[in-house]
Amino acid sequence: MTQQFDLFVSNETPSAKATASLPAKRRSSAALSEDDMVQQLQATGRYRILKKLEPRAVATEARPGFPLKGVILDTETTGLNHRRDEIIEIGTVAFSFDEAGNFGDVIGVYGALRQPSTRIPEEITRLTGITDEMVAGQTINLQQLRSLVEGADLIIAHNAGFDRPFCEAFSPIFAGKAWACSVSEIDWASRGFEGTKLGYLIGQAGYFHEGHRAVDDCFALLEVLAEDCVGHGQTPFAELYQASQRCRVRIYAENSPFDMKDHLKARGYRWSDGSDGRPKCWWTEIAEDGLDDELRYLRSEIYRWDDADPPMRRLTSFDRFRA
Repeated sequence: MTQQFDLFVSNETPSAKATASLPAKRRSSAALSEDDMVQQLQATGRYRILKKLEPRAVATEARPGFPLKGVILDTETTGLNHRRDEIIEIGTVAFSFDEAGNFGDVIGVYGALRQPSTRIPEEITRLTGITDEMVAGQTINLQQLRSLVEGADLIIAHNAGFDRPFCEAFSPIFAGKAWACSVSEIDWASRGFEGTKLGYLIGQAGYFHEGHRAVDDCFALLEVLAEDCVGHGQTPFAELYQASQRCRVRIYAENSPFDMKDHLKARGYRWSDGSDGRPKCWWTEIAEDGLDDELRYLRSEIYRWDDADPPMRRLTSFDRFRA
């Protein structure tokens, strides 16, 4: 049943006594439906309406023409270090799509809480709402999770550099999968977004949702990725999928002069402390077609040596965002 809202469109606000004295028939005729009320508020130009995000239904039978499988994944953890901290919640939403990046159907959903080996830090509970009482005795069903992840052509996370190391430390079912990051591999600014946090993206898309719970965040990201942005010929997901198919190059500015560190940092290079066998140096990751320009920059501005040959590693979606 459509909920009815009483809105009086008169320029004068009637008193409670005057309103109560109106005949019931007259009062109901002044009522607006929800859609009418939204349109009236938006027409004033003084209001912005956010609609509660309703998760898409899981298809009982996937439509033909969408042969590929994607999985949107989100985790909540006890902290930021995948070597020390643990997953306390995981959410996954599987969907079908085609080579052009068109969405098909939601074909599976799985979410679960998990009891860690230590108590959940208070700051994590404040952020996620997940308490020790909620996770007590809870486990992640690996068989159900595998049924969604095993056949995935692409796993998507909103900050894959965080989620992928946690997932691979948790279970080998994530090994050898292609990953994409909806933060770094979509040009949100060109689509009119001023930030990349999921809460902001979903709000600008016209929705609100219960954030920081894994499955809810997965459905929220699904809607943002499927959004048709004015002035773009493709959805954010289509852009993301195309980006995931391209090779990138990680360049290590090994043995660069110490006094050049501020220049490298300003250009977007990050520092590696040498852990996990990586070179201890400044590094960056670029698209393969930008390699020649980057080498020219390093040779002319940093090393001041035309034959400088810094170590490089070519990465595909199967390699990127790993620990």
